[in-house]
Amino acid sequence: MTAWPETIRVKLSSEAAGAITITPVVVREMPQAELMEVIVGVTGKDIARVREILRRGSLTSGASRFRWEPVEAEEAVIRGALAAFPDPDPSRPFDAARCETAVLLSATLRIEVPREAGAKRRLLRRRSFWDALMEVASQGTPGYVDYLYKERADCYSAAVDGESVRRIREAASRLVYPALARQIESSVFDSLHFHAPR
Repeated sequence: MTAWPETIRVKLSSEAAGAITITPVVVREMPQAELMEVIVGVTGKDIARVREILRRGSLTSGASRFRWEPVEAEEAVIRGALAAFPDPDPSRPFDAARCETAVLLSATLRIEVPREAGAKRRLLRRRSFWDALMEVASQGTPGYVDYLYKERADCYSAAVDGESVRRIREAASRLVYPALARQIESSVFDSLHFHAPR
């Protein structure tokens, strides 16, 4: 069985670079586990996809592009490396206290609200926008969706009806970030996702 290196020389660059802007390329000796975490954030625990990306020697994640000398790794070696990552666990109940991010969703919309931003209260306000989101979540039990490797969190989903959307839009005025408040107040969404770090 062939083991692959404990550290891999990786070139990092920005995919956001335009035709004129040139961004520097950073070269790092990246531990195998750290590179695997980046790969699994894109592929999940899909052995065939992980193996193909290692063999290709490149990956884009967010605005960053990672490149390295192609690595040939046997399926058993990759399976062993993936064992360090959690598996989805639908038996884990939804717990609002564990949620760190809420996402307002529709077919064409995605608005992420970190707990830290949503829980900040405007002057003289007793309740926060985050309180309103948790009240909507408490009306039903959000269902388990999956484990998100990039976010290192379990994801839960709740559908929202017209009344819930109205309440969330009204509560947006409690946010201390005007641009985020305006975005939520003018948006049409039909579900909420909640990310609970494990």
